[in-house]
Amino acid sequence: MKIPALICFVCMILSFTCFSQDTIIRRPAPAQITPRDTLHPVVVPGKILEGDTVPLVDMRAFTVIPPAKFVNYNELLKYEKLVYRVRKVYPYAKLAAKKLMEFEKVLDTISTKRERKQFIKKAEKELEAQFGDEIKNLSFSQGKILIKLIYRETGNSTYDIVRELRGNFTAFIWQTMATLFGYDLKTTYDPENGEDKMIEQIVLMIDAGLL
Repeated sequence: MKIPALICFVCMILSFTCFSQDTIIRRPAPAQITPRDTLHPVVVPGKILEGDTVPLVDMRAFTVIPPAKFVNYNELLKYEKLVYRVRKVYPYAKLAAKKLMEFEKVLDTISTKRERKQFIKKAEKELEAQFGDEIKNLSFSQGKILIKLIYRETGNSTYDIVRELRGNFTAFIWQTMATLFGYDLKTTYDPENGEDKMIEQIVLMIDAGLL
């Protein structure tokens, strides 16, 4: 079952408010090997500790991700499928958040509801023309993960976003239609439990350049 276009554009377009900061994970740069005859003294901040001056160096933050463990081959296969799905849709979630944050800045300058609706409609058409075919071809499982990752990137469920922008009635109608296709626009994201925890580890590895 393909994810319906309507739900795609809920995820891709209607996320103008309450964006959370992206998780940024950086690995320490590899040490540079320098010939002895080109070494130069490096001045770093210091701190006096018990009468001795010791260097005070800020270390870059990095995340340690434990290796995944599998009971059997089926578990491994399931994990590999999840990795594929997350890698497929995560760029769309990030792109949606980035694009829609740009749109939000424009909306802040619009004073009337009529102009706001016109701008949103224009933004929808532009995104549909650029990414519509790609999003429509996502599988059912990929679509469900995309909805979760939209929540991760925005801090709001898709249902709440639609309700905020289009009102309670529109949110209700879209939720009803989504349910017919097996989706739930009220889906949230919990990186500490269940499948979401595994999705979060995969996302962190993608951000760290490990996948």
